Parts: sequence; C-alpha cells; structure tokens
Amino acid sequence: MGRDKAFLPFAGRPLIAHAISALREAGLPATIAGAGPAADSALAAFAAIVPDPQPRLGPLAGICAALSAASARFVVFLPVDLPLLPASLIAYLLHHARITGRAVTVSSVNGFEQTFPVVLDRSVLPVLQIELRSGKRGCFSAFQAAAERLNQPAAVVEVEMLVQSGQVAHPFGLAPYCWFINVNTPQDLQRAEALWLHAIA
Repeated sequence: MGRDKAFLPFAGRPLIAHAISALREAGLPATIAGAGPAADSALAAFAAIVPDPQPRLGPLAGICAALSAASARFVVFLPVDLPLLPASLIAYLLHHARITGRAVTVSSVNGFEQTFPVVLDRSVLPVLQIELRSGKRGCFSAFQAAAERLNQPAAVVEVEMLVQSGQVAHPFGLAPYCWFINVNTPQDLQRAEALWLHAIA
C-alpha cells in the first residue's frame, strides 16, 4: 500500500479507528499490538500501545507481546485491514471461547477458515513463542500448532450458520463473505469502500 495501513482513510476514518470501534462495540477494551516504533506515538491517540520487543518479526510477534501483557484468560485479535467486520461476530467468538474453553477460536466463511479475528487462550503463548523463534511467522499455522500441542482442536465457527440463526448480523446488511475482505491493495480499499457506501445508502 506504500504506507502504514493503520492510517489509510476508510469511510472518513483511518482503518485503525474502525478496528478499535469494532472491539469497543463488542464490549472489549482495546489495545494496539504489533505496531512499529515509528507509529507508536500516532497510534496512541486511538488506544493504549502494547510494546513489541520484536517489531520486525511481523504480526505473530505482536500477538506474543499482547498475550504476554494480557491479564484476561481469553484475548481477541483483530487486524486493521478488516473494516467491514461486524462487532457482533467478535462478541460471539469470545462468548464461544468462554463456553467451550477452546484455546483457539476462529470463524469460517464459504467453507474457508479465517485467520482473523481469532480468540486465543493465554495458554497458547509458549507454543507461539516457539513457532516465532523457529522462524515460522505464519499466524494461522502457529495457531494450529498451539491447538495441537494442547490437544484441543481449534474451534471453527461457521459464520453463515450464525447469520441464519440470528446470532450475528451486519449492521448494514452486508453478506458474510464481504466481512472478510482484506484491505491489502488500493483496489481492495476501493472495493470495500464501494460495498460500505452501497450498504449505507
């Protein structure tokens, strides 16, 4: 994208503001992890910063830093590049994790498991740290490794079932497949904004 995605404007606000709002609408306190040192001061205007001792090792390092700093058993992780994700899904995934006690809880749409948002039990931290030290920086594979090590298959919640049963809904009626559009390119940003504008029209 040529710049820090957190500050890209989307529907009149930076992407980071949408992510923070989604977490707060889900009833959660929000903090920011995985940011580079250069962005910390600007991001601090949106939420508290969790220092990342390994800022150049990608999102998995930020997740490890956040789990190390967390006091709650379950921690929700949401990236800045999913601006169409509804808060109701975040709230449901956390509820599901608390009820089932699973160490890793993710969602699926159209049969495909999604890396984020994810709810992690703090007990996964040692395994994620091992994955990070071994050079395996992929988040989803690290989550799978943690679930296997703890002998707890990851809980995968089908979004379509939640929508059909009325447990989760998008405030503007967007279909579930739209919720997981990652803003990785200018074209992605344009597509997401077009969907947003059409939905609120």
